[in-house]
Amino acid sequence: MRLIMRTVTCLLFFFVFSIYGTQISKGQTIEVLAGNTLNGTVNGTLLGGATMALTNNSDFAPLRVGVGVGTLYGLGIGAYDIVSSNGQQLIVSGFFNDGNNTSIIVLLDTFYGAAAGAIVASSVMLIAEEPIVDGLKYGSATGAWIGFGVGLIDAFVFAKRITPSSVARNKPINAADGLVGIQFNEQTSIGLISPSVIRTYQADDASLSQKTTPTVNLLSFKFNF
Repeated sequence: MRLIMRTVTCLLFFFVFSIYGTQISKGQTIEVLAGNTLNGTVNGTLLGGATMALTNNSDFAPLRVGVGVGTLYGLGIGAYDIVSSNGQQLIVSGFFNDGNNTSIIVLLDTFYGAAAGAIVASSVMLIAEEPIVDGLKYGSATGAWIGFGVGLIDAFVFAKRITPSSVARNKPINAADGLVGIQFNEQTSIGLISPSVIRTYQADDASLSQKTTPTVNLLSFKFNF
């Protein structure tokens, strides 16, 4: 199992850095990889916790595996997004959400599945006069896995992938970027947890160099006059 994981990891890193070297916009490439990797890690953590709840086991092995596999999954999805968009900006439009990468569609569907499962199971427990805590635990865990499956189908089968030529017509200019977006009106919006890139320029007597650093913005606010 460890040999398989190491082989998959090496292949993913080789693939990612190969396409990284061929992209014109390196900043955009890093942003796409960072966003998908972050989403994949969160998704893997949720599914690992859901597995622990379903098996009623306090062993953290499923959580560790979920974080590791989720990170590799996010890295692979990032490579897929870079290739499919030719390293340029991309918007993925699914059944319930729009996002600037593929993994966010799956992640949000996983959240929705967990929430729906918790509500349905808790309602059943109330009717049956059984402990609500068990309903929340098993319902949210089952719903998370169902939502993950639906999200994969949504993102890779039914979602529309919008290229830069149509981004300006489909994405409001006043929408703040983020994993979760709140639109107050046509002028004001807030985005939570948004991967970004900081470019630092250094100049000396002979040359001008640029350093690119991936970061994560916890809160972004946009207001248009």
